[in-house]
Amino acid sequence: MFALTKKTDYALIALCHMAQRPGEVCTAREIAVQFNMPPALLMNVLKTLNQHGFIRSIRGAKGGYLLAQPADQISLSAIIVAVEGPIRFVQCASGREAPANGCGLAESCPVTKPINKVHDKLNAFLKQVTLAQIAFDDEYGDANRDCLRINALAKLEQVS
Repeated sequence: MFALTKKTDYALIALCHMAQRPGEVCTAREIAVQFNMPPALLMNVLKTLNQHGFIRSIRGAKGGYLLAQPADQISLSAIIVAVEGPIRFVQCASGREAPANGCGLAESCPVTKPINKVHDKLNAFLKQVTLAQIAFDDEYGDANRDCLRINALAKLEQVS
C-alpha cells in the first residue's frame, strides 16, 4: 500500500490551516486542539517545516507560526520530501539519478523500467500540486472553504 505517514498528514493540515489565514500567527496549540493532533508530534513537524523554509517561527507571548512563502509556490512534493525524505514509489525505484538501492534483481527485473516510469510520473505530478490547490480545493472542498478563501484574499490585500 502506498501511503504517507502521519507526520506528512499533520504537515499538510498545519500548512493548509496557515494558508487559510495569511499574515496571521497560528500557534501549535491552536492547530493541535482544532485538529486533534498530538502536540509533541506536531511541534516536531512544525520544526521541520520551519527548517525547510515553509513556515516562519515567531517567538514571544504572541508567537507562533505563519507561512514563509505563498501557498501557490509550495509543492506537495517539496513538503513530502522535507518531512519524509526522497519520494520512492517502491523501494527499488529511485528515479533515473540513482541506482536501484542495492536490489539484486535490478538488472534482470522485468518491471524495473516500467516502475521507474510510474515513479517519474508520480514525482512530476506531486511537483505540480501546490499547497494552495490543497488548501482551497474547489472540487472537493466544503462550503466553508469559500469563506476562508475570501477572508484569506482580503487579508493578503491588507498585508500587501
